[in-house]
Amino acid sequence: MAKKVVASLQKGEGKNFAKVIKAVRSEKTGAYTFKEEIVPLDGVKAALK
Repeated sequence: MAKKVVASLQKGEGKNFAKVIKAVRSEKTGAYTFKEEIVPLDGVKAALK
């Protein structure tokens, strides 16, 4: 499924966006979860903070 999303971002207006995946640690359990976002290229650094 991820390949389809990434492939669709390569066409047309999708070239101006990037898929950002962050690992976030839960305070309760200590386990890591992954959060995915599609953000504009100029907002990637802000999304990773």
